[in-house]
Amino acid sequence: MGFFKDADELDEYIGGVFRDAGDHPESGPKLRAAGIVMRVLYTDPDCEVTIAFRDDYQVFVGPTEVKPDITLLMRADTADQFWRGDYNLAVGLAKGQVKAKGPVNKILKLVPLTKPLFPMYREKIARKDAEVA
Repeated sequence: MGFFKDADELDEYIGGVFRDAGDHPESGPKLRAAGIVMRVLYTDPDCEVTIAFRDDYQVFVGPTEVKPDITLLMRADTADQFWRGDYNLAVGLAKGQVKAKGPVNKILKLVPLTKPLFPMYREKIARKDAEVA
C-alpha cells in the first residue's frame, strides 16, 4: 500500500496544493498564465486530477469533460516525493517512472513554478507524516 490510504486523502493533500497554488503570490500568476490543461492519473491509490492552468484556474478531481493538453501517469507516492522536493520530474520522465502523453516541454515549463509551493505541501502533509511515523 502506498502513502495515501485512498483517493480522498490524495485529493486532500495533492489536490489541495494544486487548489492553493492558483492563489500563491509568486507562482499563482505564472501558473494562470501558462494557458494549458494538465491531467494527472495517479495509481496506488487511483485518482484523476485535472488542472486548468488558465485565467479561470480550476482543479477537477475525478473524470471531467475538460480536455487536457498533456496527461501524466504516475504513482501517488511519486507525486508525494515530487511535492516534498525529493523527486526530479524530468529524470522520472526520462526513466519512464512517469509517463506523459502530449507535449512534455509544456509540463517541464511548469516544474520551476512549483518549487515555491513545496513548503506549502510539506506543511499540509506534516500531520499525516506524524501519524505515519
